Amino acid sequence: MSSAQKNLFLLLIVILLAAAPFFLHRSAEFAGADDRAEEAITQIRPDYEPWFKPVWEPPSGEVETFLFATQAAIGSGIVCYFLGYSKGKKHREQK
Repeated sequence: MSSAQKNLFLLLIVILLAAAPFFLHRSAEFAGADDRAEEAITQIRPDYEPWFKPVWEPPSGEVETFLFATQAAIGSGIVCYFLGYSKGKKHREQK
């Protein structure tokens, strides 16, 4: 099996793993941990008031999702850069 075939196979596995929850639980509500925590707190103590208010709240859920995805992309870019840098450094030292 060539390197390209292995990469394609791994990509298909990743796509299947990412899509599986949507097909296995079609009627499930995919809510974030913040929403679930807020619901749990409200059930335990309906009179609970948060200690702090957000400094800025995004105007819509789409903007919030975009900011979260941007944060994730920047973080993964930084991690991948340093992984590649360390691998290149080891490769250069071996030569």
